[in-house]
Amino acid sequence: MFDDADLIHCYTRAEALEDGSLIDVSETATEVGFRVPVALTQSVWIDCVAWAQEDNDRVIYQDQSGRLWDVLWMAINAARRKTEASRVDFMLMRVPRHSRGGEPVPVKLVLDISPGDQGEAVITIGFAEDF
Repeated sequence: MFDDADLIHCYTRAEALEDGSLIDVSETATEVGFRVPVALTQSVWIDCVAWAQEDNDRVIYQDQSGRLWDVLWMAINAARRKTEASRVDFMLMRVPRHSRGGEPVPVKLVLDISPGDQGEAVITIGFAEDF
């Protein structure tokens, strides 16, 4: 086991939220039904949530709040099906930002429940390679 002398660097969740590596979506997550803080990895935010007017003009009309709701809705339903797991894979159909036809495609995401900076339960949603 490691002791404090072996610690080289510690990157906290608070630091990840501050620098944008994680995006806090707890307010919307609470509306969906989550009871603990929820964050998305930056890569999931960019791929599955981010949507600008240029995307509406080029692809199909959508909005970020609806796309965020979709991610969180699919995540909470996956978590409800596997209540004993601390990590749950789930699928999301989303329209890619650079789609030509606006057809949704599946993407596999991971919901991870782990201790936060103070040992409290927190959820992070990302791609498998984000963990």
